[in-house]
Amino acid sequence: MIEVQALTKRYGDKVAVDELTFTVKPGQVTGFLGPNGAGKSTTMRMILGLDRPAAGQALVTGRPYREHAAPLTAVGALLEAKSIHKGRTARSHLTSLAQTHGISRARVDEVLGLAGLESVADRRAGGFSLGMGQRLGIAAALLGDPAVIILDEPVNGLDPDGVLWVRNLLHGLAAEGRTVLVSSHLMSEMAVTAENLIIIGRGKLLADTSIDDLIARVGVGTVTVRSPRAAELRDVLTAHGATVTSVEPSTLQVTDLPVEEIGELALGREIVLYELTPRRASLEQAYMELTREAVEYR
Repeated sequence: MIEVQALTKRYGDKVAVDELTFTVKPGQVTGFLGPNGAGKSTTMRMILGLDRPAAGQALVTGRPYREHAAPLTAVGALLEAKSIHKGRTARSHLTSLAQTHGISRARVDEVLGLAGLESVADRRAGGFSLGMGQRLGIAAALLGDPAVIILDEPVNGLDPDGVLWVRNLLHGLAAEGRTVLVSSHLMSEMAVTAENLIIIGRGKLLADTSIDDLIARVGVGTVTVRSPRAAELRDVLTAHGATVTSVEPSTLQVTDLPVEEIGELALGREIVLYELTPRRASLEQAYMELTREAVEYR
């Protein structure tokens, strides 16, 4: 479990993180989202003891990261895929990490295989593509078989097969009861990977919720309506506060009015409907609506 308690961080006059409080629970994948400059990377660095907060604290399995005697076995993290000695091979990089914790060479070979790097294990990391570097970084995060996994943009640079591999890996780790916190700017990937979302903007917590609850809360879904009297129906719906867009002469896209009320208004005017289909908003739509006022760099 990760517990962030009133975490605050300043850089000069700028408040990067402002009394941020949330809990990441085991057994599920938690997405960590926010616009550029929201404070995600700073928060992750404070969780891992790389930045010192001005106030508050971050606990990993009940204690600060620096108090863990064998941190690789408690927390596996990937913050920067390219933070690797370019002259080392993938195998030597992992072996050097393993030796600091008494981890066996067999485990090094195991995570190389898990990351799909067996064939390039003895190549120097300086020649790796971004995607291969990501795989090596994830292998390093898993080396100590930790209970907590923290990954910053893990699918960056990966091809579709690699993205699917990461998705299945995260689901598998969560199913084993581990705590998994992953940041990403790819809303489509978060929609099929994460179960819970922590969203921040300008260093403040905007939401700590499930994807379904976020979409329902923001309420940016639409309803497709087809009718031979679409123009008349449009006037009726607009008069009741709906936002209506004509897609075709007989088809309307309606927001800001629930599907039940649309049907009742049509019935009250005896307007025949050929279609009345609610369309669930996407995670991207809900996220954009929620963070609209928190975007710092436009």
